Amino acid sequence: MALVVICGQPCSGKSMAALCLAEALKESGCNQTVRVIDETSFHLDRNESYANMPAEKNLRGVLRSEVDRSVSKDSIIIVDSLNSIKGYRYELWCLARAAGIRYCVLYCDADETHCRKWNEERREKGEGAYSDKIFEDLIRRFETPDRRNRWDSPLFELWPHKEGIENTTAAIVDAISYLTKKADSKSRDVKTLQPTIATQNTRFSEANSLYELDRATQEVINGIVEAQSQALGGPLNGVSVGEGLPPINISRAVGLPELRRLRRTFIKLTGQTSLSGPPPPSDADNAKRMFVDYLNRELETA
Repeated sequence: MALVVICGQPCSGKSMAALCLAEALKESGCNQTVRVIDETSFHLDRNESYANMPAEKNLRGVLRSEVDRSVSKDSIIIVDSLNSIKGYRYELWCLARAAGIRYCVLYCDADETHCRKWNEERREKGEGAYSDKIFEDLIRRFETPDRRNRWDSPLFELWPHKEGIENTTAAIVDAISYLTKKADSKSRDVKTLQPTIATQNTRFSEANSLYELDRATQEVINGIVEAQSQALGGPLNGVSVGEGLPPINISRAVGLPELRRLRRTFIKLTGQTSLSGPPPPSDADNAKRMFVDYLNRELETA
């Protein structure tokens, strides 16, 4: 029925807001299943998850995949994380649109001073806290939601340091009203996102299928480049890119620019085909096999 994205600076009260929202929804007599998806659900340490870009990207991928598996017209999913990057909030909005459900953002608007103080208090109590280096980095990179963006709208703003966080806090009450209000021709303030041809689940088996396609094709390219470098310009009888996959037949040196061009063309063609035919591959092995077949055809005729 709905996807709620909790957004805010580190230690701004997001988890408490998510808990209060979930409790208030259940108390309101909501018939939908209410579930909170957060980092602790997957036993992810906050400092390790934000230690570097690859770790942070992995964290977002894990949460996004779980959201994709969980959203439905029979549930309300609350995503409790920083959700600090507007591009990531857009990805979550796309998942809600593909599912044809409502969407909103609950923003915990707390200034840096209070967030820093709450983080220090958590550390003193022996609770999960951010290291100073990671905390300052997350504060610096935070992208404030803007209600003019469709992926940040409707936006419900909560000020934890001024009004606290309770089930009856104004922003939570407003969010519940939006999430549970019956939609009809007169309720213009309630918007259910509508799937488009690019987001319908009938055309895409999984939201991460294009991600798998991108990752798998890059691994094939890396394998070719490494094999050619080890051959020192000599002939290659066949490049193996994985167990159970056909070899890539290369009779000449293929430069990285040409490989990148072939990869871009393959991804583009696969995406176009998915709109009128079968969906793109949703696992790495199938994606690699398709790309290897494509390379063998193209390199043979080149």
